[in-house]
Amino acid sequence: MEPTGPRAGAARADAAAVTELARLRDSIDNLDAALVHVLAERFKCTQQVGLLKAENAMPPADPEREARQIERLRQLAAEAKLDPEFAEKFLTFVIAEVLRHHEAIASA
Repeated sequence: MEPTGPRAGAARADAAAVTELARLRDSIDNLDAALVHVLAERFKCTQQVGLLKAENAMPPADPEREARQIERLRQLAAEAKLDPEFAEKFLTFVIAEVLRHHEAIASA
């Protein structure tokens, strides 16, 4: 039996909210999975860069490129309505991990 009275509308709204919340969370889960796969692909490329640098006695870090990439990502973030500060922090974190890998490759 369908609820009646003042709570009937609230019950329908609550059910709709629960359904919408589940839909949004499914989208977030899919996006999180995509992020992990994209990061994995990125690290495969940076691994090759690290090997190439080590084989050619190039330094693991390239501060000029890193600065260009940060500025580029900040611009992309602004265009996408994402906080550029967040984008910079994210890329800085990724770059630090890449450099750690490159240094390990160079010292191997």
